[in-house]
Amino acid sequence: MKAADAIRDAAARLADVSDTPRLDAELLMAHAAGISREDLILRLRDIDMAEGFAALLDRRLSHEPVAQIIGTRDFWTLTLRVTPDVLTPRPDTETLIEAAVDHWQGRAGPRRILDLGTGSGALLLAALDIWPEATGLGVDISEPALAVARDNAQRCGMVDRASFQCGSWLGGVNEAFDLILANPPYICTGIALPKDVADFEPAGALFAGPDGLDAYRLIAPHLADHLGANGVALFEIGYDQGESARALFEREGFAVSVLPDLGGRARCLKIVHLR
Repeated sequence: MKAADAIRDAAARLADVSDTPRLDAELLMAHAAGISREDLILRLRDIDMAEGFAALLDRRLSHEPVAQIIGTRDFWTLTLRVTPDVLTPRPDTETLIEAAVDHWQGRAGPRRILDLGTGSGALLLAALDIWPEATGLGVDISEPALAVARDNAQRCGMVDRASFQCGSWLGGVNEAFDLILANPPYICTGIALPKDVADFEPAGALFAGPDGLDAYRLIAPHLADHLGANGVALFEIGYDQGESARALFEREGFAVSVLPDLGGRARCLKIVHLR
């Protein structure tokens, strides 16, 4: 069977599993063929279905995420390794990076960057890619996640600029930073999630108590000690947490604004010191 026909058939079968069935099929075929998706598209009419594609398709049909099947996920300008030990980076999280770029526009960029709950290292490494003079620290409570982050720093050529340590949020962090980034867990415990999230993503990166705010409650009282005088903290939030999460940081004396993602939903808290 030609690759084009196999992808068409696979996309039809994936329609009940994925919101992006054609993209999923192309990524799986490219992985099976050992080429990039771009090369696959250029050669689609000329190549046969790659050996191993059917097995990969079966895994996706069982709801296993594409990123975990192929082992990588693109985020910002980077291609990062992902495993079941880390939350798969998502496009919505790029809202934090866009907000950071906007905040530092026209000024010297941040020199020290902190990524809380770093997981794959996506936020830290994306920021370091933008500001090549900066260095950063990623903190995570999971040693397996930190192993993935360190590997990604190596892959991205940033091993000399990115360091990582095991810890719970700001505990054990002993300095102030110009830019603090975090995509903490913020889903209410007990919420039903899609199978490809619930069965394959680490629960510790998803759930944060009955109202989803437990992580923010732990971070907010200590943030002032770690955010530089002219620095900014950018935290991902759930679409319905804009006001409740905002209030936690306003009580600590910060100026807080809620920024939307490309879909217009609340996605990011921008936190700065009151002037």
